[in-house]
Amino acid sequence: MRRTNVICGFLPPYILRRLAEAGDEGQREVARATLDMSAHIRGERTALAAMAAMMAIATGEKRRTVYDAHNLRSLPGTRVRGEGDPRRGDAAVDEAYDGSGRTFDFFEKVLGRNSVDGRGLRLDSTVHFGVRFANAQWNGRQMIYGDGDGQLFNRFTKSLDVIAHELSHGVTQYTANLEYLDQSGALNEHFSDVFGILVKQYSLKQSAKKSDWLIGAELLSKRVRGVAVRSMKAPGSAYDDPILGRDPQPAHMKDFLHTDEDNGGVHTNSGIPNHAFYRAATLIGGNAWDTAGKVWYHALTRHLRADAQFRDCADATYESAGALFGPRSEPQAAVAEAWSAVGVPVSPGLREDVPRAMTATIDFPSGGAELPFLSTDEPRRA
Repeated sequence: MRRTNVICGFLPPYILRRLAEAGDEGQREVARATLDMSAHIRGERTALAAMAAMMAIATGEKRRTVYDAHNLRSLPGTRVRGEGDPRRGDAAVDEAYDGSGRTFDFFEKVLGRNSVDGRGLRLDSTVHFGVRFANAQWNGRQMIYGDGDGQLFNRFTKSLDVIAHELSHGVTQYTANLEYLDQSGALNEHFSDVFGILVKQYSLKQSAKKSDWLIGAELLSKRVRGVAVRSMKAPGSAYDDPILGRDPQPAHMKDFLHTDEDNGGVHTNSGIPNHAFYRAATLIGGNAWDTAGKVWYHALTRHLRADAQFRDCADATYESAGALFGPRSEPQAAVAEAWSAVGVPVSPGLREDVPRAMTATIDFPSGGAELPFLSTDEPRRA
C-alpha cells in the first residue's frame, strides 16, 4: 500500500539539505534542526488528520485563533489573538491572522467553500515555533510557522501565498486527498501553489497578465540570489545561489525528475502542472480566479482520485472547463493547449468528442468571467 503523507513543509527538503551541506556552521545547524522538526511534524500528520476529522469544530463562520509557541515545540502554545481581537503588534501574529482570513475569504467568496473542510473548520495557527525554524506547515489540523534563520530566510508568515499554499493542503486533505508520492504528490503540491497564487492575485486584485507568478517571494532575504522559492511562469528560474543551489523545477515532461528523494520529487516535478496552469490562465486572460481557478477547483473536488497522475489532472481540468464554460469553449481550448505545451496532452478520446450533456451549472459566488479572444501566442520564458 502506498504512503499518503499529505503534509510537508513549504520549503522543499532539497533546499534544506543543500543548506546543511554548503552553509556555514550556523546555517547547517538551522537546516538540520528544521529537517528534524519537519519530519517529526510529518510523522504526526496521519493521526492528527484523523483526529481533525472527528474533532473538527464547524463554526459556520470565519474563526481564527493565533497561538505563540515562544520558540518551543509544543502545540498549540499560548493563545494571543482570537477572531475580532485587535492587532497585537507582533508581525508574525498579525500576518498569520490576516493571511488565514484572506485565504478563508477567497475560498468562500470565489469558490463557495466554507473553510478548508467545507464545513466551517476553525483556522488555528501557531507562530514562533521552534528556534530559527525555517518552514511553514499544515499538520493536518492547524498551521505552524517558523521565524526563519534571520540570514537567508525571513519569517514564514511574511508571504501570503505561503499561508494560502499550506492551508490549501487542508482543502486537498478534505477533497481528493492526493497521495503524497510521485506524480500524485506533485499534484498535491501543485494545487497548493495554484490556490496560493490565486489568493495572492485576488488580494492584490491582480490580473493573470500582471501577476509575477512567484511563490514565496517574500521568504528569501537579500543575501540570496533569487526572487522566490518557485516560479510558475518559468519553473527552474526562481533562484540560483551559491549556498542554496539552483532551482531544479522542470517545466516540461521531458525533464521530469525520477528520484526517490522528496517522496518522489513532489516539490520538483510540481513545476510541470504549475506551468500548465500558468499557461492556461494567461491564455484565457483576465483574472485567473474567475476562470482557470474555478476549473482547477472543480477538477480537484469533483474528478480527481487519491492516486491521480498528471494525465488524470489534464483530463479532469479539460472536462471541468467543458462543464463550467461549455464544450469547445475558449477556456477548454486554453486548458488543452496549456497541458499539451508541457508534454501532458489531454486524452485523445476526450478531445475528439465532448458531449453537450456534460455541461453543468455550478453556483460560484462571484459568477463567470467575460472571456477575451483566445491568443495562440506562446508566453515567453522569463
